[in-house]
Amino acid sequence: MTETIPFDAVMRALADPTRRAVYERIVRASEITVADLTRHSGVSQGAVSQHLKSLKTAGLVAERPEGRKVYYRVEPKGLAPLVDWMSLYGVFWRDRFDDLRALLKDIDPPEPSSPKDPNP
Repeated sequence: MTETIPFDAVMRALADPTRRAVYERIVRASEITVADLTRHSGVSQGAVSQHLKSLKTAGLVAERPEGRKVYYRVEPKGLAPLVDWMSLYGVFWRDRFDDLRALLKDIDPPEPSSPKDPNP
C-alpha cells in the first residue's frame, strides 16, 4: 500500500531555509552522503541529519545504504502534493489572465489599417 504524504508535511519540511538548501543540494547532486552535505553547509552533521530525517518523513528524499555510507536522493513523487496544490491556483490565474486579455482588447481595440501615404 502506498502511503500518501499530507500536503502540510511537505510544506513544513520545505518551510525551513536550511532544510530547503539541503534539499536543493540533493537535487543538484542526484545522490549525496551526509558527510558531503555537511561540507560547506555551515551546519553540523547532526543538524544535517535532522533535516534529512524531516525531508524523508515528508517523502521528499529517499535513502540508499551502501556499506557504512547512506546516500540520499530526491524522491520525485514527494513534491506531488505541492504540485497538485499549485495546479489549483494555475487554473485561477489562467482564468484571470484570459479575463485581463479580453478587457485590454475592449479598452484598446486595434486601429484599422490605413492606406500608406505615398509622400512620406
